[in-house]
Amino acid sequence: MDLIICVLGLLALAVEGIRCQGVYAPPSVRIIHSGHACNVEEERHTERVYTIREGETLELTCLVTGHPRPQIRWTKTAGSVSDRFHDSSVFNQTLNIAKILRTQGGRYYCKAENGLGSPAIKSIRVDVYYLDEPTVTVHQSIGEAKEQFYYERTVFLRCVANSNPPVRYSWHRGREVLTQGSDKGVEIYEPFFTQCFAHICIPVVVWSELQGETKILKLKNLRPQDYANYSCVASVRNVCAILDRSVIFKLTNKTASPSIKLLVEDPIVVNPGQTVSLVCITTGGEPPPILTWICSNDSLPQRSVVKGGTLTLPAITSDEAGVYSCVASNSVGNPAKKSTTIVVRALKKGRFWITPDPYHNDDNIQIGREVKISCQVEATPPEELTFSWLKNGRALRSSERMVITQTDPDISPGTTNLDIIDLKFTDFGTYTCVAALKGGGIPEISIDVNISSTTVPPNLTVPRGKSPLVTREGDTVELECLVSGKPKPIILWSRADKEVPMPDGSMQMESYDGVLRIVNVSREMTGSYRCQTSQYNGFNVKPREAEVELIVQYPPTVEPVYMEMRQGLGRPVVMTCRVLRAHPSRVLRFEWLLSNRLLHAGAFDAQRDETEYTIRSLNRDGWGEYTCNVINEAGAGKCTFQVTGKAYPPEFYYDTYSPLWQNRPRVYGFKLQWTQMNPNVVDRIVAYRLGIRQMGLQRWWEQEIPVDGAINKGELMTHNLTELIKPESYEVRLTPITRFGEGDSTIRIVTYSAPINPHLREFHCSFEEEAICMFTQDKNDDFDWTRHSAATRDTKYTPNTGPSGDRSGSKQGFYMYIETSRPRKEDEKARLVSPFFNIAPKNPYVITNPPAYCFGFFYHMYGKHIGTLNALLKQKGQTTSEAPAWSLNGNQGERWKQAKVSIHPTSSFQVVLEGIRGKGIEGDIAIDDVTLEEGECRDPPPNLSSKSPSTSSHIWLLCITLVMTLLEGQR
Repeated sequence: MDLIICVLGLLALAVEGIRCQGVYAPPSVRIIHSGHACNVEEERHTERVYTIREGETLELTCLVTGHPRPQIRWTKTAGSVSDRFHDSSVFNQTLNIAKILRTQGGRYYCKAENGLGSPAIKSIRVDVYYLDEPTVTVHQSIGEAKEQFYYERTVFLRCVANSNPPVRYSWHRGREVLTQGSDKGVEIYEPFFTQCFAHICIPVVVWSELQGETKILKLKNLRPQDYANYSCVASVRNVCAILDRSVIFKLTNKTASPSIKLLVEDPIVVNPGQTVSLVCITTGGEPPPILTWICSNDSLPQRSVVKGGTLTLPAITSDEAGVYSCVASNSVGNPAKKSTTIVVRALKKGRFWITPDPYHNDDNIQIGREVKISCQVEATPPEELTFSWLKNGRALRSSERMVITQTDPDISPGTTNLDIIDLKFTDFGTYTCVAALKGGGIPEISIDVNISSTTVPPNLTVPRGKSPLVTREGDTVELECLVSGKPKPIILWSRADKEVPMPDGSMQMESYDGVLRIVNVSREMTGSYRCQTSQYNGFNVKPREAEVELIVQYPPTVEPVYMEMRQGLGRPVVMTCRVLRAHPSRVLRFEWLLSNRLLHAGAFDAQRDETEYTIRSLNRDGWGEYTCNVINEAGAGKCTFQVTGKAYPPEFYYDTYSPLWQNRPRVYGFKLQWTQMNPNVVDRIVAYRLGIRQMGLQRWWEQEIPVDGAINKGELMTHNLTELIKPESYEVRLTPITRFGEGDSTIRIVTYSAPINPHLREFHCSFEEEAICMFTQDKNDDFDWTRHSAATRDTKYTPNTGPSGDRSGSKQGFYMYIETSRPRKEDEKARLVSPFFNIAPKNPYVITNPPAYCFGFFYHMYGKHIGTLNALLKQKGQTTSEAPAWSLNGNQGERWKQAKVSIHPTSSFQVVLEGIRGKGIEGDIAIDDVTLEEGECRDPPPNLSSKSPSTSSHIWLLCITLVMTLLEGQR
């Protein structure tokens, strides 16, 4: 009877607690970690540091509370909550970076917001550890450098390795460890800076004893024994299991810096399409130098072929021209470098212009006066460019009246001039300028210029009716300037406002016929366009100009483009359509329609930029799509209003305390809770339609949940889902129903996990979720337990240890295990600590008859190197060491077994599962399905080794404990 009264009291407290919960709440966040962390530590109680090795998987999970469900955003951007985050943020609860790079280290922020209060932000600093291969460079002191590099006295060996954390170096000569003071001919120090003279860099000796962190090995007054193998060992002291790395350098009396020779000319001038081979050979250096090729264009051409010291460029193009360098390095002295320039012949962009007599103020050419014809091309190389002139197809030579100049310092390169002095009728004809390159292989460029009585300078006009030019947005339009004269020059188009670009984004566009064609005209293209003559292919006179005005009409831009308006029957609805801009802006008219039925039309008031339509009392016929068309000469802008009585979606409540329960072995239940968004905006919700389906299946099961009375904003509603099959997940859909019909649905996923109940009646954890039931890794142990599914490791590495699935045999199920491969060592410990379980109030009375609990779990201990698995009891407030409760060691076979032990705590307590590594790598220990139940263990397994005495429990004392625990959990 006492037990029944206790249970009823607990149920009453639970119901009252649910009714009193504050439902709408601003977000709060915390970050938990999984993945391959080397270590996670608190730093000055304000920053958490997550250490990981480069190439491992980073996994951070942001756990949130708050209602409505907060949205989560991960970012690396620093700053306050008001800062704008980068678009590269990750909108997931879990941030996963596989094969993390050193550049991806930094501070990661989790931001959660739900519109209530300020966003919640937590951060964690990710420190990526790595160690690159060290490199050794060798230099001789500059004052003693002579012909032979190492016959002199002093040599410096410098060791460098990129790392995080800072690297520590050690030097070895053969098998001998070199330390400062161990050999008078050796000095080891850390330089502050390096000086370079005559292309040779040496470290400046600054004595700095930095706690054994050394880089420079100085060999003074070289002795015979100094010619040896030197090894530099770089170490980060095995953090993150990063092994030491080393490099060996052999110092001999022949050691020398590299020297090379290029077996090619400089520059190399070739025609397009030729194959070019550059040969580089070493002429000295010990160890033998390594040859590499680099190009001034950042990277070698994609089609290039490098074989040894030879670089081959097949079918070379103009884009592949540039400076190519051969670099030789052997870590001794400075690298040797030799360069050559490849020039690819080319001729392009032939143009001409005619210059009238500059001594007369007249743009026309006239008999008896001077006229100059200029011809220009772009040539590579420019020194090979040659010009020749023809008149009517015959060669023309320079004379007193026909003066030909190949170069003119006053004009750009690649230009030739033909000056005709005292123009005569017999000089009329066609003059041809021919450009060629001396090397041949490149087609000539010929430019014809006609000089006659009809050769006149240009003139520009805009055709009648072509300015202003009115068009509509989206059309294709042609702006036209008529050009007269002979020859007709190129026409340059630009905006009259010189700071505004042309439609293609450039500041100027060329036209050979005076027409500028614009496709898909936009409103931003409205304005004045200037056309002007250029000197090219025409007269070199003052440019002629004209302007064309372009007017782009566009339909009204309105807001809102679309708006959903939800309202209950019998209530008013006001719809407003606002005009933002339009051209032309005058003579605007509007029309309101409901499903293509005209409701109202009229002209815009000149003083207003909006129109309204009002429904005084909404009825069923008033539901539907309303459109407002605002019209001008260019078209119409449309506002759309969807008037509906559809209810807003429900908001699932994710912060339910211990929503999952199980009272039978194969099924579980889930407490589904939600609030209703804006319940009073539409008609009263009379019911909810609940749909549920098992993940991976197609069939939905549906039922209606009736609602009695009106729902208040923020009111928490509850429905229990039962008969859910373990460990399946379910998709749940909830839809409100009003007189209008069905409203918007909300969907969530219900996932099975062992109920997390640190306040105890029954605790069960199968490690299916990343939170691992609030278990934590002990910070003072040697390594961590790992959450895993399927096989512990690839069987080709450790086929004789670890489970092939979780305790149920599922490949998808999760369990915890200790990985005993290297760098783990014998007797190292991994400790997994449970959450606190409360058995008494904060200030308990003296407990003379402590309660009993049954602690159970499944273990898998298979392998010839299995160590020890311990279960320990850790009680709050007790300074004595943890009490051993259960222990087992050695190989137990390739199967899961169950362990149970009764424990009798006198205060709040934790259970510690401690795995100890055995003698080798075949010693993985796994655990699964951890349980803690009230009462003594019944029929414990035969292999159970209990170290705690048994005692009876007291029902009323337990009830007091559970009541206080429940009250504590609701604070």
